[in-house]
Amino acid sequence: MAKSIWPIDDQTETLLDGARAGDSDAVNRLLEKHRRSVRRLVEMRLDRKVQQRVDVSDVVQDVMVEASGRLEKYLDDPVMAFHLWIRQIAWDRIIDTYRRHRVSAKRNMDREQPIAVPAGSDQSTMELAVQLRDPALTPAAAATQREIASKVEAVIELLNEQDREIILMRHYEHLSNLEIAEVLKLNPPAASMRYLRALRRLRQLLSENQIEAPTENSL
Repeated sequence: MAKSIWPIDDQTETLLDGARAGDSDAVNRLLEKHRRSVRRLVEMRLDRKVQQRVDVSDVVQDVMVEASGRLEKYLDDPVMAFHLWIRQIAWDRIIDTYRRHRVSAKRNMDREQPIAVPAGSDQSTMELAVQLRDPALTPAAAATQREIASKVEAVIELLNEQDREIILMRHYEHLSNLEIAEVLKLNPPAASMRYLRALRRLRQLLSENQIEAPTENSL
């Protein structure tokens, strides 16, 4: 699996220890360390039409301010890994931003929201498309990759909310099964089964749309 969009290393734990000790510099460095990842999540998951009306930097700043205000409580009771905690704050802010700027939309936000892969940074889509279609596809077939990637994104949009979300977390945020289980408040086997069900449904939809279906072992 590709590298997670979130910084996961020993430095984070060191900064958390410093923050608990009252080191304001450690707090600032901890938050700044995660700013780029928060931005990537917002760019990836916030509705593109909303992004035309809202500055992503403002959304990111709101997330960082909220995280700063809630950090002391988190340090007293770290209910989950720090990157998953700040991810949840960002996700809640994405939903709030969507609802405030698309208030007239009567459809469910999570069901409508597109895969907003950042322009010029569609590597996750390409990797998933190649994995689903043909792992041996060469760089010379870039046009084919783009075509398949476009179809894969369209088909992911057809998944139900639960299936769609776990595919995005696994293949776009590159969260591990254990991390997904923690985010969804499931035990790891249940998260794994949900992922496998989502893959089966994705494979079925890909087949219906005349895209070669993957096997579970290839994923």
